[in-house]
Amino acid sequence: MNAMRYENYGGRNRKHGVALCVRHVIFGGHLLGDMMASLVLLVTKDCFLCGAARRDLDEVAARAQITWEEIDVVDRDDLAREYGDRLPVVLLEGKEHSYWDVDKPRLLRDLGVS
Repeated sequence: MNAMRYENYGGRNRKHGVALCVRHVIFGGHLLGDMMASLVLLVTKDCFLCGAARRDLDEVAARAQITWEEIDVVDRDDLAREYGDRLPVVLLEGKEHSYWDVDKPRLLRDLGVS
């Protein structure tokens, strides 16, 4: 699995203390009942919609005070077969939430953010 890990500090993305202009990536975050919300973005190389989806997830994650993980489906045959024709795909708690674009209002609502 090709998942990069980044953290968000004060609205600026950093890796090992160096400011980055990249995405915010890590599991976990917002409590939904007794569970932590896991938010995943499935992408692949040369995905022209993935940049906008990353920016949208950064915005949602900042408002919900959570983090998210990115997975390139090229490394996962099972995910490529299931989701490869509609990337990028947003998974919330392991279930497909949206594809091709991020439904920000619905995702925020489903995360319990008003």
